Amino acid sequence: MNKIRLCKSMSRAIGIGALCLAFAGPLTAQNVTEITLPGTRVFPESITSTPDGTLIVGSFGRGDVLRIAPGKTDAEEWIKPGTNGLNSVLGVFADEKNKLLWLCSNKMGTTGDPTAVKTFDLATGAPKDSYVLPGDRTLCNDIAVASNGTAYITDTFGGAVDMLKRGAKGLEVAAKDPLLAGADGLAFGGKATLYVNSVTANKIVRVDLGADGKAIKITDLELPRALDRPDGMRAIGKGRFLLAENSGKMSLVTFAGDRVTLTTLKEVSASTPAVTATRGMAWVAEGKLNYIQDPAMKDKDPGTFKMYAVPLPK
Repeated sequence: MNKIRLCKSMSRAIGIGALCLAFAGPLTAQNVTEITLPGTRVFPESITSTPDGTLIVGSFGRGDVLRIAPGKTDAEEWIKPGTNGLNSVLGVFADEKNKLLWLCSNKMGTTGDPTAVKTFDLATGAPKDSYVLPGDRTLCNDIAVASNGTAYITDTFGGAVDMLKRGAKGLEVAAKDPLLAGADGLAFGGKATLYVNSVTANKIVRVDLGADGKAIKITDLELPRALDRPDGMRAIGKGRFLLAENSGKMSLVTFAGDRVTLTTLKEVSASTPAVTATRGMAWVAEGKLNYIQDPAMKDKDPGTFKMYAVPLPK
């Protein structure tokens, strides 16, 4: 018996019509708080989401992209390795306004396409474009998109933030400074304000952008506590962001001028490079990147990879 028919039967039986509303409501993503990703060697380095509750996971280990439907726990392969020259996947970003999925694809060995930011159709996963990062030694790490459609991409090895203006044929450097060494996660705090963290220097900087989209000022922000390898960062409202630290923390970050506050929302035992928020829930993913980066761990079994959710604070 479906929920609505069950509701009507119970309402007739006990005479409480309001009970129908409780039973007839659709299940939402809030009902799911833990997901185990399928297969081995996934190493999710970044996650993103859409307002309907869909979760999208980039695999550093396999070079594919997984998608999880709203309220579900089954992750299905959506974009296969090699599609549009896809290599190891780091940053993933769902650009709802422009109907694009942005991916950071990195050439880790001697074969495959060069390091690039790539776009796919957000609805179908069909490949669209690819833009090689400028420079000789680059690492495409994460993406944020401005309200005017300009995409900003962190280059961790280059200590830079690149940008791709709408309709442009290639990337150009928007900001390059010693304060951007190890640039990793990034998110917009306003039309001309970009926050960028450093996974190597354990800091967050504010990048003020000029009319041409390039940096005019970079401010090293004083933090209330030490960070431990900050990584993914997502805007969730005015002055509010989610931040992942590879130490296992997911935190709520708020910015008010130069003042920064950090509130821990979730701690797990594995490294956590990725966060996203959708339908009132904050999600964090186990990356376990130490099994790739630490020579002593490379031959060990990382086990399964999980994603966890907690309600977003009001």
